[in-house]
Amino acid sequence: MEIDTVVIGGGQAGLTMSHALSLRGREHIVLERARIAERWRSERWDSLRFQFPNWAMRLPSFGYTGTEPDVYAARDDVVRFIEAYAASISAPVRTGVTVRSLRPGFVLDTSDGPIAARNVVIATGPYQRPNVPDAALGLADIVQVTASNYRNPQQIPPGGVLVVGTGASGCQIAEELLRAGRTVFLSVGMHRRVPRRYRGKDAIWWIDALGLDERVADAQESRKAPLVISGAYGGQTVDLRRYAAEGMRLIGRVLGAQDGVLSLSTDLADMLASGDAAYAGFVKAADAYAGATMPDEPAGPVFPDPPPSPATLDVRTAGIRTVVWATGYRTDFGWVGLDVFGPDGRPQHTRGATAVPGAYFLGLPLLHKVKSSFLSGVGEDAAFIAEHIDSHRPRCTPDKTP
Repeated sequence: MEIDTVVIGGGQAGLTMSHALSLRGREHIVLERARIAERWRSERWDSLRFQFPNWAMRLPSFGYTGTEPDVYAARDDVVRFIEAYAASISAPVRTGVTVRSLRPGFVLDTSDGPIAARNVVIATGPYQRPNVPDAALGLADIVQVTASNYRNPQQIPPGGVLVVGTGASGCQIAEELLRAGRTVFLSVGMHRRVPRRYRGKDAIWWIDALGLDERVADAQESRKAPLVISGAYGGQTVDLRRYAAEGMRLIGRVLGAQDGVLSLSTDLADMLASGDAAYAGFVKAADAYAGATMPDEPAGPVFPDPPPSPATLDVRTAGIRTVVWATGYRTDFGWVGLDVFGPDGRPQHTRGATAVPGAYFLGLPLLHKVKSSFLSGVGEDAAFIAEHIDSHRPRCTPDKTP
């Protein structure tokens, strides 16, 4: 069987690619190893809230039409939104089909038999393998979970919990555990925080208005700390000092572990200051944009600095029985047998197009712009790839249509 274009991955990136190809009349199929939006279903915790308000939840030719535009969607609502999108565009998705390997010549070995293609778009996303530090080896007798397999506080054994990572996932999970009455330690790294709402507008409105999402990705963007923004609990500004004031213990970055004793950085104050600096820069830019045309923002609460972090921490003495690693993800493209990777193992591409004609990546962070990793931003990248396919590769003849 030969297909003009095979799209691998049935999440928002793969479905958006399908829509872009359909608009150009390109024959294609979408292969999904499990179900549409599988990672939203099985690799997100129960209470997760989308970081974007409902009004910003949109895909090409499809947007939110409900009655709560300023609410932050629950996990299952996002799944239903993506499913509805797939139905609305009549995406030719084959679920339950695993791609075991992709060989030169675009021959795909799948659980449903071999498939040959003229073009292949790898849209499996960046969240494939949790990035667990080597320090985990020094905590052998401690229960350890990752953000992708954490579900709820009831899943976690009795005792204290250490959450490592201050991205959006780490902060939401740590706050949920604290609200559930658990003793929580949070290992704080570099992060950027912004107000959830400012001058009557959501942070996402400001990101769009200030053009921050339109910045073309470069080396500087890739080095930036994660932006911490949360839709949990009605949408609150993430303030780690507030967490500390409410009883969470903030500690430094985990540098290593041996026999249950953590080695920690002592730069907690610097990490908090980096988050504050990002916050102040965001507010300054918003104020310059608004001028006198928008209402002033009343001053918010100011929380005290937490105690400094120790250089070491014995997890048993501290009562920690579980560690949640919210330390990001690595891509896993070991099944891709194409010469499209650099020495560091990362895909090499220009706006998703690789040096191998007909091979593309979609849905990676900073693929082209800051918004490339946004649900609402992937459409622009998909449209570019569809145009690239249309202008560089011939169409399949009708007799090769499956």
